[in-house]
Amino acid sequence: MAVRRADVAKLAGTSPAVVSYVLNGGPRGVAPETKARVLAAIEQLGYRPNGIARSLRLNRTMTFGLLVPDTSNPFFAQLARAIEEAAFAENYTLLIGNAAEDDARQTAYVRTFLARRVDGLFLVPAHGPTSCLPELQQSGVAWVTLDRQTPGRYAAAVMADHRGGARTATEHLLAHGRRRIGCIAGPEDVVPANARVTGWRDALAEAGVRPSEMSVWHGSFGRRAGYRAAREMLADGRFDAVFVASDQQAIGVLRAMQDLGIRCPDDVAVASFDGIAAAAYTSPALTTMAQPFDELGQTAVRRLLDRLDDPDADTASSVLPVDLVARGSCGCPDPVVGDESGADGDAPAPGDEAGLHTDAPNPGDDAGVPA
Repeated sequence: MAVRRADVAKLAGTSPAVVSYVLNGGPRGVAPETKARVLAAIEQLGYRPNGIARSLRLNRTMTFGLLVPDTSNPFFAQLARAIEEAAFAENYTLLIGNAAEDDARQTAYVRTFLARRVDGLFLVPAHGPTSCLPELQQSGVAWVTLDRQTPGRYAAAVMADHRGGARTATEHLLAHGRRRIGCIAGPEDVVPANARVTGWRDALAEAGVRPSEMSVWHGSFGRRAGYRAAREMLADGRFDAVFVASDQQAIGVLRAMQDLGIRCPDDVAVASFDGIAAAAYTSPALTTMAQPFDELGQTAVRRLLDRLDDPDADTASSVLPVDLVARGSCGCPDPVVGDESGADGDAPAPGDEAGLHTDAPNPGDDAGVPA
């Protein structure tokens, strides 16, 4: 037979109401010794509260939804982990959906999350149309966008300083004496990609280099796109450095340079953006602008909880600073693996006892590089 709250109360020598106060943290206080008896009775009987009944009573399911454009991209995997940790600390369960950069799939996931009555939703919009926004707005569910803004002031946005970070990365390449700095960017219809291109241009213009004389290549954020871009941009020897808009692309760039016989950083220096764990394990290791994953997750959860408490809460953007992590790809000393005190957010994966990443192809990334 299922253990009931009344059974716990009987064993603890108290009332079912007091058991409820202990489980829910109120609304009335419980004496420490009584609370200890209740917790001991719960443990002894193996009592598990009825989550559905609790949700109906509180009018909350204690679940959040997170929708990302591409779960095979390590950036979104690290971001999801940070959000899950922050949500878990607030006693929320996180459901994750993969839009696969497809508007119809993104809309289907939004509808699924709404049907499951999530208390709130985190959205990293897929590039291209975002047909789900009016429906999401009309639903009345609290939601926050991450990494990419949406048109209008639909919801609060939490993101890194894409423009400022790109400018810092380019300035760092200039400080190494590089003057012919190309840019390998993300899709033109993605706000962070354009912001990073703008930051690259800012730094060049400030240094007296005409951005119009440099090349910008736009493509997806994957390694295959970075490989193709580098093959096109670097083959003629016109550039002595390249700012790459994502670490994933930069991994492809390094492979293309190796295939072309271009030495990094001697011939061409590289700096990128995101700070994914794998960036520390390339050869040379990538100089990158590291996004504050933990802070992004905590800020996003805090902003969503604010919206739950007050639907009219401020929808202004939270823009968080990024940090330059200088490594070998720009010409700085390449640190010994493991000497960066977790600056890249790395944690060994299950079965990866050494904590090293082998850069295996991601699903959907066409084996990483073209044949």
